[in-house]
Amino acid sequence: MKHFIYSILVSAALFSCKKTEEITIEEQPKTEHAEEIVGELYGFQLKDYVLVEDTIRSGDNLGKIFGDNNIGSTEVLNIVTQVKDTFNVRNIRVGQPYALVKYRKNQEKLAAFIYHPNVTGYQVIDLRDSISAYTITYPVTIKRRTVASEIEGSLSASLAREGVDQSLATKMSQIFAWSIDFFKLRPEDRFAFTIEEKYINDSVYLGISKIEAAYFRYRGKDLYSFPYKREGYKSTEYFDELGRPMKAMFLKAPLKFFRITSKYTKSRFHPVQKTWKAHNGTDYAAPSGTPIMTTAAGVVERAGYTAGNGNFVKVKHSGTYSTQYLHMSKILVKTGQRVDQGQTIGLVGSTGLATGPHVCYRFWKNGVQVDPLSQNLPNSEPMEKRDMPAFKTYMTPLKEELDKVLNEKFQGE
Repeated sequence: MKHFIYSILVSAALFSCKKTEEITIEEQPKTEHAEEIVGELYGFQLKDYVLVEDTIRSGDNLGKIFGDNNIGSTEVLNIVTQVKDTFNVRNIRVGQPYALVKYRKNQEKLAAFIYHPNVTGYQVIDLRDSISAYTITYPVTIKRRTVASEIEGSLSASLAREGVDQSLATKMSQIFAWSIDFFKLRPEDRFAFTIEEKYINDSVYLGISKIEAAYFRYRGKDLYSFPYKREGYKSTEYFDELGRPMKAMFLKAPLKFFRITSKYTKSRFHPVQKTWKAHNGTDYAAPSGTPIMTTAAGVVERAGYTAGNGNFVKVKHSGTYSTQYLHMSKILVKTGQRVDQGQTIGLVGSTGLATGPHVCYRFWKNGVQVDPLSQNLPNSEPMEKRDMPAFKTYMTPLKEELDKVLNEKFQGE
């Protein structure tokens, strides 16, 4: 790989003057001009060093690379020992780029080793006067923009058409998980958001760093969401424009991706027992091994096995509500364990009386099994009145910005 171009410019002039009586030859001195190698890379002056770039291959490690460059095993051990607090040699991974810095006047000798663990910067082991190691992080630029669009196909496809990282689809689905069924979006639905995106040197894209505000018109209803950290709270939460929490007490389903194969009913023909009986749960079909989430925070009341339920987990959420998850292939929590909303508590299976992989989701209210899809379930803890003035000051300009872009995009529709 060639990294430098050298050029030598040679100029000479020969002038002669001819007279009738004599010939005089006047010779100008010859001069040579060599273009000086200027600039630096990774902090090394290119006039003094040669850089050889390569990629970590299978079987490569620091010892092998150094050994191939005339550094003995004893010296390698000494280097590794001296830099261990700032450079972990075990973190070198196949496929990552690196560079060898060699002295221009003695290219058999290694001056430094440079390793790129990721696109955000590089690490240096400097072998010159004294052995040292350090990390350089590239400057990151934050760019902010507001986008409005409408649904054409899926949310991911709609974002892609706007030139937005499709990871935003997952984040949007999490923000509006309690208000929108993202499997049932329609062409007339629309969305808008204000985001911050990270770039290295204004060119290399690193992804979305922050969502400042989000909007969805879902089935004719306008939904706003703003991240806000209340005084005295550890984490940021999402609230609508009136300060109501976006996060309901319960998730809509115990799986992220699913299809309902059987709903709560007082009379259903049981596929295994071959008899008509009540089905006091909702069946969500999914491949074996799919993570099952607890739909609300609580304490595991029981985790075990019965012939009918197979592997199951029951979670108590409050004095009013409990939920149960049946037919797991594997249980991942223990009785008495506290769990958070959305935490994986088991994996989809077909244990017990089941004809195929699914989770039967059961819901108790005041000790009676009910249909969770028909319940008007409570939201999370509402914002206190004392927090509202500060929240409105923060939220109002963000909402106005969303509304302006929406009006420009859809001309006030």
